[in-house]
Amino acid sequence: MESKETIIEKEKVGASLLDLISVLVKYRWFLFWFIFVITAGTTLYAVFAPKWYEATASVFIADKPDMLSAISGLSSLAKGVGAAKGLAALTGGNDEADKFKAILKSGVVTMDVINKFKLREEYGYEDDYMYKTLKDWESNLVVEMQEEGNFTITVYDKNPQKAADIANYLVQKLNEINTKLSVTNAKANREFVEKRYQQNLDDIKNLETQMKNFQEKYGVIAVPEQIEATVKSMSSIYVDLYRKEVEYNVMKQTYGADHPLVNTSKIEMTELQKKIQQLNNGSDASQKDIKMMIPFKQAPALANDYLKIYRNLEIQYKILEFIQPLYEQAKVEEARNTPSVLVLDYAGPAEKKSKPKISLYALIGFAVSLTLGLIIMAIMETLYRLKLVNPQKFEQVAQIIRNDLAKFGLVRKN
Repeated sequence: MESKETIIEKEKVGASLLDLISVLVKYRWFLFWFIFVITAGTTLYAVFAPKWYEATASVFIADKPDMLSAISGLSSLAKGVGAAKGLAALTGGNDEADKFKAILKSGVVTMDVINKFKLREEYGYEDDYMYKTLKDWESNLVVEMQEEGNFTITVYDKNPQKAADIANYLVQKLNEINTKLSVTNAKANREFVEKRYQQNLDDIKNLETQMKNFQEKYGVIAVPEQIEATVKSMSSIYVDLYRKEVEYNVMKQTYGADHPLVNTSKIEMTELQKKIQQLNNGSDASQKDIKMMIPFKQAPALANDYLKIYRNLEIQYKILEFIQPLYEQAKVEEARNTPSVLVLDYAGPAEKKSKPKISLYALIGFAVSLTLGLIIMAIMETLYRLKLVNPQKFEQVAQIIRNDLAKFGLVRKN
């Protein structure tokens, strides 16, 4: 069996529901006419209000060649940065759609459209503040990137042909301004790359002069190869010297120190030692003028100086391999004057109005009037019951309301 508290609670809920129904029945005609008048008023406003027409131009962002893709060895770097970013990812730029929105909503384009199409007069603000015209124009322009990848420019105007003309004019201005910005940016890039390219050429020229002076000063052509040849030659001579030393000692023990063969072997060994000394000192005939053999004592210093120049020269050659294609591409980009966007659909005059929508206004009027009607109904019923239960309190509340209304001159003050 249900508890006493549960039964009491159900009775309260039932009483409240019946009370609500009775109040609705009591004020049914007020609520009906209140909703009817407001809904009909908003609907009539939508019917007789100025009609606005929508015109939409659809464009695609034109593909631009990636400067990095023309340079050998850097395509992987570009891919690492992002397939859709390319060079822009390295220089800070990224989203073309955001850039297009900024251009179309810029002050230059906005004032140009307002003056060209006399929007200030159309919106009724000839003698009013400009910000009101700007506010209305912003509400009548919608630019957005669609999921399909196309960029749309939508304009609302009271004249369908004028709306289409404005949308198509915005496409034209977008192309003009973005192309101008691209050319300006390409010129700055070309000037920077050109400056680095000229510096690279100067560095190569100076290093080649240093290499030539080094070769002429020391009589060497290719230090690593000549050092290798010197080492091989010296190794061969040392092997011959060791062999002669062994041969001399064996013959000396066999034939005696005064034997002619022993003396001959000693002379050969002495000549080999003399040859080694000449190679070490750089006085050998092979080391005169163009030194096919580099003196061992000078080899470390010569190799160190040579490698410094050679290393720097190779670095500059690698930089040239990178910078020259980039420079040529920068010149091409500067001379480029192709459209920034490709028009998919030009805007045309609409056959039907776009706003205000009668059904939407009717729905809003109904929802608002129903809400307000219920609130007013609840207030009226509360005051009525307060008057019955506590007339003194009701009179106090009524007096406060009359005083407030009197401040605005809506009623006479008692």
